[in-house]
Amino acid sequence: MEPKAHHVVIGFFTLVAVAAALVFALWLEKSQTDTEWAYYRINFDHPVGGLAEGNAVLYSGVNVGTVEDLTLAPENPAHVRVLVRVDQNIPIRANTKAGLVLANITGSMSVQFTGGSPDSPVLNGSRENPPVIEAQPSTLTSLLSNSETLLTKADQLLGSANELLSEDNLENIARILENTRAASESLLQSREDLIALLEQFNAAGARTEDAASRVSGAANHAREVLGKLEPVIAGLADSVNSLQPTLERLDRLTADNEKALDTGLQGVGELGPALRELRNTLRTLNSFTRRLEQDTRGTLLGEETMKEYRE
Repeated sequence: MEPKAHHVVIGFFTLVAVAAALVFALWLEKSQTDTEWAYYRINFDHPVGGLAEGNAVLYSGVNVGTVEDLTLAPENPAHVRVLVRVDQNIPIRANTKAGLVLANITGSMSVQFTGGSPDSPVLNGSRENPPVIEAQPSTLTSLLSNSETLLTKADQLLGSANELLSEDNLENIARILENTRAASESLLQSREDLIALLEQFNAAGARTEDAASRVSGAANHAREVLGKLEPVIAGLADSVNSLQPTLERLDRLTADNEKALDTGLQGVGELGPALRELRNTLRTLNSFTRRLEQDTRGTLLGEETMKEYRE
């Protein structure tokens, strides 16, 4: 009796679970039937691999509808037209953007709406006349569409790497490493010389610093001397400024007496002959003075002096 009772309980719970699942499915179908839908056509100008009928339509990551139909544009088969239905209570506006997002790791894609400002008009459409929305290419879509190019470039990169790691290049790298090792050993052997050279550089730096200090002191002294000369220079400037009116007066005086100065200069030129005559007169007067001192009477009376001769 006990095993049979266990089977009855298990069967009862199984029937309850199946009934609950049926009730949930009927409720879900009823809720979907009662939902009012708005339809939109999205134009893709790039491949939509992974997108299929029944895939989810998202708005900022929230499921708001499903994909109803996918067709190729008759005028350009490279473009795809996707008909989606969205809950009518979700406002799809004129500036709302549409694109593709990865739904899961299997490569399934979903349509996602983003954006839409409140001041933009709401798009209302029916299945017979759905508004058209131009899709924006996503980063993932661009990556998938350019994957072939990326693989080609990766293959070229691997080929270049193989050429770089060829035997000749490896031998060259080995030589470079050997030369580097030899140079390092040479530097280690010349370590004392390098230390002496560095000490000389340090001494030269110290002398340079001392010279710079002296130059700085000379510059400070020159600055102090210039500071002391500033009052003298200012006094000279004041003197020049005070002489300026005098020079201007001399200029005006010279301009006003230009004719008189010309006449005076001509008179100075005529003084030469008069001075020569005066010099001759002074010479004659000097001679007369000497004669008067020697023979006053004869000179004044005009008598000739008797010269005595001894036999």
